[in-house]
Amino acid sequence: MLNQNEFLGKNVFVAGGTSGINLGIAKAFAAAGARVSVFSRSPERVENALASLRELGAEAIGFTGDVRDTESVERALAGTYEAFGSIDVLCSGAAGNFVAPAAGMSVNGFKSVVDIDLLGSFHVLREAYQYLTKPGASIINISAPQASTATPMQAHVCAAKAGVDMLTRVLAMEWGPEGIRVNSIVPGPIDGTEGMARLTPTQESRDAVIRNLPLRRYGDLNSVAKVAVMLSSSVCDYVTGVVLPVDGGASLAGPGLFGPSA
Repeated sequence: MLNQNEFLGKNVFVAGGTSGINLGIAKAFAAAGARVSVFSRSPERVENALASLRELGAEAIGFTGDVRDTESVERALAGTYEAFGSIDVLCSGAAGNFVAPAAGMSVNGFKSVVDIDLLGSFHVLREAYQYLTKPGASIINISAPQASTATPMQAHVCAAKAGVDMLTRVLAMEWGPEGIRVNSIVPGPIDGTEGMARLTPTQESRDAVIRNLPLRRYGDLNSVAKVAVMLSSSVCDYVTGVVLPVDGGASLAGPGLFGPSA
């Protein structure tokens, strides 16, 4: 059973934690009593996120940088450690996406998404390792349905997020002996996210997704945030290496749910 005071005084770092799903996760931990550090490319988004976290009564700090740049990642993590101490929960959620056929996609476009999603995740996890609470740290990677479901117009995301899920499993094995748990969350159609706005830009495309969902509705930001808190709690202290869909059953609906046909 979840202890409502479990995250009081705990330290949480959220890469990409200034918008969408990642900000929802940051807010959930803030509401649970944690100190929260967020990291994002946009100074304005960082400031807005800090304001919303502090409104919840949380001690919060923010850093500006790019997950593709190891030096800025290291500065943010070192700054978090200096301010709060060791990191109890690390969430890596930076992501990029656009809709394009593989044959019409530039090399730079493909590389950009892989660099943000996969290489960026590796940067965050590798640089954070030295600052993680051992034993006891929880790592949450934010994946995507495209990691396991081949989706037309999404070759770059499919490749990058499949790598994130395998990185999750490998690090669960490598870091498990030190008491670090590593899991992935796979959000499905979630309202209030840039990704779904791009993949379902019209009401018609949105309705088509809903018709194919077993639960017949989109999730909201709190749908993912609650699972992130649960996975990082003592309720799941024997859970690691899991790639968990939070998708209203979308993963049961087959390919093509999240993207236009080729």
